[in-house]
Amino acid sequence: MSNATWHKTVCNLCYVNCAIEVAVEDGRLTKVRGDKSSPKSQGYLCNKAARIPYYAHHKDRLTSPLRRRADGGFDAISWNTAITEIAERMRAIHAVHGGGSFALYGGGGQGNHAGGAYATALMRALGSRNTFNALAQEKTGDFWVNGHMFGSQICHTAEDVHHCDLLFVIGCNPWVAHGFPNARDHLNHIRKDPHRKLIVVDPRRTETAQQADLHLAVRPGADAFLLGAILATLIERDAVDRVFLAEHAVGFEEVQAALARIPIERWAEAADVPMADVARCVDMITAAKAMTVRVELGIQQGVNSTLNSYLEKLLIMLTGSFGRKGTNQLHSWLVPLWSNSRGQAFAPTGDEVIAGLLPPNSFPRAVLSDHPDRLRAVLVDSSNPANTVADTHEAERALAALDLLVVVDVAMTETARLAHYVLPASSQFEKTEFTLFNFEFPTNFFHVRAAALPPLPGTLPEPEIYTRLARALGVLPGDNVLAPLRAAAQQSRTAFAKVFADFMADNRAVAPLAPFVLYHTLGDTLPDGVAAAAPLWPAAQMSARRMPEAVRRAIGAGPQVSDAALGDALFDTVVGARNGAAFTTHGYDEVWSLIEYPDRKVRLAVPPLLDWLGRLDPSQLQSDGRYGFALAAGQRRMYNANQIFRDPAWRRSDPDGALLVNPGDLATLGAADGDWVAVQSAHGRIVVRSEADESMRRGQLALPHGYGQAYPTADGDRLTNGPRVNLLTSSDHRDPIAGTPYHKNVPVRLELATPQEAADAEAASRRIHGE
Repeated sequence: MSNATWHKTVCNLCYVNCAIEVAVEDGRLTKVRGDKSSPKSQGYLCNKAARIPYYAHHKDRLTSPLRRRADGGFDAISWNTAITEIAERMRAIHAVHGGGSFALYGGGGQGNHAGGAYATALMRALGSRNTFNALAQEKTGDFWVNGHMFGSQICHTAEDVHHCDLLFVIGCNPWVAHGFPNARDHLNHIRKDPHRKLIVVDPRRTETAQQADLHLAVRPGADAFLLGAILATLIERDAVDRVFLAEHAVGFEEVQAALARIPIERWAEAADVPMADVARCVDMITAAKAMTVRVELGIQQGVNSTLNSYLEKLLIMLTGSFGRKGTNQLHSWLVPLWSNSRGQAFAPTGDEVIAGLLPPNSFPRAVLSDHPDRLRAVLVDSSNPANTVADTHEAERALAALDLLVVVDVAMTETARLAHYVLPASSQFEKTEFTLFNFEFPTNFFHVRAAALPPLPGTLPEPEIYTRLARALGVLPGDNVLAPLRAAAQQSRTAFAKVFADFMADNRAVAPLAPFVLYHTLGDTLPDGVAAAAPLWPAAQMSARRMPEAVRRAIGAGPQVSDAALGDALFDTVVGARNGAAFTTHGYDEVWSLIEYPDRKVRLAVPPLLDWLGRLDPSQLQSDGRYGFALAAGQRRMYNANQIFRDPAWRRSDPDGALLVNPGDLATLGAADGDWVAVQSAHGRIVVRSEADESMRRGQLALPHGYGQAYPTADGDRLTNGPRVNLLTSSDHRDPIAGTPYHKNVPVRLELATPQEAADAEAASRRIHGE
């Protein structure tokens, strides 16, 4: 008979973070099923989630702190030795160069967010606000646009896919990549309902495009031209919602004038989309009662990415597809995942700080420049910039040049192998965790999850790691100083609130370390050992003050719950629900309260972007004759999941991360399906297995993300599994505003692999997969 126990948690493979239940037998995850009690995902489970045990249990897990030797090898050391030595080196660097020489590179591993409050707090205590992470590799152009249109970069759009009668998908493939709850269920509902329609804009005929009523197979890199042609056609037909715009927006006249100047037919030709399809697209938009626009990295990491995000927002606004059931919305936050930082600049590189984040494309320059404020010490938490930053060789050179590199991770990543110290973290299922990807409207959810497994011996959760560092640095008070707060927390929330406020007022130097104070005091009172969630307490108080009615609806707080007690009631609800809990429920008419401009109106005209639109010219799409293919570097597939999966055995398909290529292009090359071929860019060359794919356009190629990791083979060697795509990319091939890379449009050429290259690649593939 099985001795399995079932624990409620979430899937950590995409940012939807569906609720699941995992079976634990003898300290190991053995089975995964959807959690039917979840108020958000209601038992939904995709093909990837069942393979989560391969994340939790594999041969590359770290079980001891490591210190790099001069010869590049590593010695296992004690936690006390590691913390003491790291603190000594941090103090020495800080004494000479100040807090501005420190940076945090963190936030990887979908849903691995609880430790972020502690890493960030430690950096703030040192005087650093320098943060790089994956969001700034992907989304900051969108955040920049939102800041101008809605009044704050924290404002972020959501999609009411469940109720729309037209879903307009641009640059994403939700059948594979999801991106909204229960994605496949809702796509099936749309496909089966004759009154609901689907439009997909994507160069490739993706799994989602195959279900579409209209697929616009845009030329790679020409999204701005297609969106501009669609918007200009709406203007030409006077098919905009003027009543909506008059009530809820300003600046339409400037936008109208800019769009009216677009030569529609020329731009449609540049996008390689027939005018008949542009017209049909506009017909479907104007016929829809409720359109929702869903976008992703296809345009956010494509050429003209920030402009693409602006045009996408204009499509929403000009058609009045906002603030109604079945349209786009803004959503609430319990804790914002990013901040609002308009007008700030990072001195060593000159980049604009967007949403409190710095672009990873600039990370090497921030280290290798001769600027007096260049970075000298970096803490990398749950991220792998050696694989994920553009131009791998330059990223590795920067990491190796640091005076101090400390990596906190569950595995020996490519970045960890360059570190001075590697600190082994507990996995996401061995500690308290939550996700800050809470993007739903009208009801938004938050899911605090308790540990499902005991921590792997030798590992620590991040709050404990950073507590030890903070105390070794002498910036965090000891337990004796925190004892009165701990006693108050045991007494009541009211008593704790007063003592905590007094303590922070009397100890202003400790203010940046508030998450640590809460963790070691209030955290002791939380159920199921979820002390790491204690920093959510002030967030719950703030949410209750800002959105009292939405919070009351979500948690069912009746009149017996006073306004003063509402924040505590919300906090207790969130930290006590193992299957997730709603924290706000808004009415559709309340979306306007989430706009940050005082008049609650959308600013349509963003002058720098209208100027950019006016400078677009189809001649810009002409390819370099040396590199005639457009590579989508970082495609989502059935079995890839960023950098958190290292064990290649988890993949049921595509073990080598094959290059998708149109059969005609493969035949022209003189290669057959499955042959090893070479992809060459101006920056590098990699050898990959080919896969003939009829869904690909001629001249378009695709490689997946999440490969390129060195993993132990059966004979103890370490071999790289699949393509390291950033050997091909350039840090200069980027958006001019946000610095996000144009990873979906990397200019490359395709060549036959040499016989030796093919033989080496085949041998490595067989060894890594145990053949």
